[in-house]
Amino acid sequence: MPNLEASFRALQVLHAAKDLFNQNGFYIGIDRIIEEAKIPKATFYNYFHSKERLIQMSLTFQIDALKHEVFSIIHSYRELMAFDKLKKIYLLHANLDGFYRLPFKAIFEIETIYPNAYQTAIRYRRWLKNEIFCLLMETKKSVSYAEAEIFVFMIDGAILDLLGSDQVMQRDALLEYFLKRV
Repeated sequence: MPNLEASFRALQVLHAAKDLFNQNGFYIGIDRIIEEAKIPKATFYNYFHSKERLIQMSLTFQIDALKHEVFSIIHSYRELMAFDKLKKIYLLHANLDGFYRLPFKAIFEIETIYPNAYQTAIRYRRWLKNEIFCLLMETKKSVSYAEAEIFVFMIDGAILDLLGSDQVMQRDALLEYFLKRV
């Protein structure tokens, strides 16, 4: 039973950290995280060893959930056309309450401070671009990898737009324009 309790406590810290990172950025201190998770500092360091490791595990937790959702869209919705799958993937990512917000935030905040954790977010973006490229290839054989990169940049732009306002219309209009051009 001690391992189960340890796993529960580690998950408690991961959830508290994820929420705090989303609200306040990655600059939040360890003391605030352990206060929110209600664990001693020694327990925190026993589980995670460093703040960078906590950030990396938090990102991995979110990215694993994202990958599961993307795989589900690509493989479970076989009857959908590639454009419909792209729309679902776009809307999954361009969502302030979704799993992508934390990896997106990491790209802007942790590159120089926590380079190993930063690479976790970068690897996901590379993976996502490859998946998008494969879907785009289903629609048009002459598609370039740059178009997959543009798609991911559109997701980023949509998130930035949503952070600046609560307008969903521009987010969807940009997607429709892109899909017509491809």
